[in-house]
Amino acid sequence: MSASEILIIGLAAAMAGAMNSVAGGGTFFSFPALLAVGVPPVVANASNAVALWPASLSSAWAYRKELARFRKGLAALSFVALVGGIAGGLLLLSTRDDTFSKLIPWLLLVATVMFAGSGQISALLARLRQRSDESPSHGTVGGLLFQLGVSIYGGFFGAGMGIVMIAALAIQGHRDIHDINALKNWLSAIIYSVAVVTFVVAGAVSWPHTLVMIITAAIGGYWGAVGARKVPAVWLRRFIIGVGSVLTVYYFYKTYLI
Repeated sequence: MSASEILIIGLAAAMAGAMNSVAGGGTFFSFPALLAVGVPPVVANASNAVALWPASLSSAWAYRKELARFRKGLAALSFVALVGGIAGGLLLLSTRDDTFSKLIPWLLLVATVMFAGSGQISALLARLRQRSDESPSHGTVGGLLFQLGVSIYGGFFGAGMGIVMIAALAIQGHRDIHDINALKNWLSAIIYSVAVVTFVVAGAVSWPHTLVMIITAAIGGYWGAVGARKVPAVWLRRFIIGVGSVLTVYYFYKTYLI
């Protein structure tokens, strides 16, 4: 790698770590940066997942006390996340670079729309909290199938996965945002972990790029947790949506119009 490439992916990963610690959406920075320095699309996606993986583990650990309340039903959800993460990872590895390149603008579009819709999800949570108390339905066939679909998507691409998972858990009857975050972080950690193992075993990771990004993402995550909270969250979310929109338009133009 040249010094300029190290600078590009290092800054992008730092931004990703900072954004993920505050508002999410870090993949919008780190994944395109890998493409920009010439990493093939499938390897870029796998390397990005490995680079941001440690953050998912730390997030899950932070909510370990809340998870203790969900012994019933958690095993089924965890198993579905495990299977879906493996399936998504294998699906990515079986996808050709040229095919994945054509999917990139669509995946970015989906992720941007899901991220932009997080406000509506918050409104959904508020409405659900006003309803009469009832047990969550995540053990139902429908709930598990929904989680399976989210898990496959997370293992395959991952951007925006947390937003969809929050919506899925809310629809299934969870009302407390801390409970939802606990389950979301735990299931995300499982999905990322098995996908990362799949990518590493298959040799689909560019380690020079990934190691740089792991270090700078950790620094960015710490900075985000300490300093970026002084910036209004709504500004951060608008910035991320703007970045996602610009990247979506750019990759549609690059993929289908050039």
